[in-house]
Amino acid sequence: MVKRRTAVFARLDALTELLGPAWYEAMNARYGIAALEFLARYADPHVVIRLGQARLSRFLIGRSRGAWREDRAAALILAAKETLALWDTGDGDGMDFAELAADIAHEAEQALFLTGQIKEIDERLANLYADADPDGIVASAPGVGPTISAVIAGRIGDPHRFTSLAAVRAYSGLVPRVSQSGVSKVESSITKAGDPLLREMLFAAADHARKVDPQIAAKYQRLMAGDRHHSSAICHLATIMLTRIAACMRNGEHYVLRDVDGTVITEAEGRIIVQQRYQLEPRRRDNVRHKRMRERRKEAAGQESQESPSAPTSGPADTQPTSQHVA
Repeated sequence: MVKRRTAVFARLDALTELLGPAWYEAMNARYGIAALEFLARYADPHVVIRLGQARLSRFLIGRSRGAWREDRAAALILAAKETLALWDTGDGDGMDFAELAADIAHEAEQALFLTGQIKEIDERLANLYADADPDGIVASAPGVGPTISAVIAGRIGDPHRFTSLAAVRAYSGLVPRVSQSGVSKVESSITKAGDPLLREMLFAAADHARKVDPQIAAKYQRLMAGDRHHSSAICHLATIMLTRIAACMRNGEHYVLRDVDGTVITEAEGRIIVQQRYQLEPRRRDNVRHKRMRERRKEAAGQESQESPSAPTSGPADTQPTSQHVA
């Protein structure tokens, strides 16, 4: 549902861009309730100007609980005037603002509806999570917010039903697939055998935790230094996060942030430590990404060269005869 709303916001961006950049500045470049209510009713600059500053101010104050007042109304009216000046061609062939406003209103109403549904679901999740984890053990981990904590607690359930922490990792599908015989053992990509939503939430939590937890950040730095790409490194960190969260659930203890030497730290201190010690150079990350791209292209070229000569190729067909025939 959040992804659907994000897509709606992207369409709103494209439509609002036609009105001019001043509209973004007047709305603080955010689609809150007040901004969406405004766009659902008054996206036509002619209507905004006719409405006037006094009535528009009362509308904004009521929809934003007093956060938007007369100055915001004045900025929106100024943006509407700039839009009319921008599209004034003098021959009557300018923008059809009524049609544009109808399209914007349609997207804004969808965003309002989805925002309301997301709020209701968040409230239900909070209540269910409070019942499932009254001590807030899962939520004590870095990068784990209300939604992620509810998903992890709901998917894992009773942590003691697993024989070991390795069984918890296998349940998530974040462990590598193993092919072995009597003389060799090969590990490939992750199995993805578990719940995909659990993996998605753990991935998001690990991506945030590496910015707060020095131990996670140090591991991420070592993985990237070994030519791992970002997604592969985060999958590895997600496995570590799951192991730690499951261990905390089994022991009934909160997650404790520690420095690499074991010193207990706060989240603010952890963020500072990560910024000072474990920041990855952008050039290094770009080099890893480009190296992976070159390897994939080389693999694709190798696969094409190994195909049967009679199979269709991506190149142009050879129309020249291969042998001479006597009439």
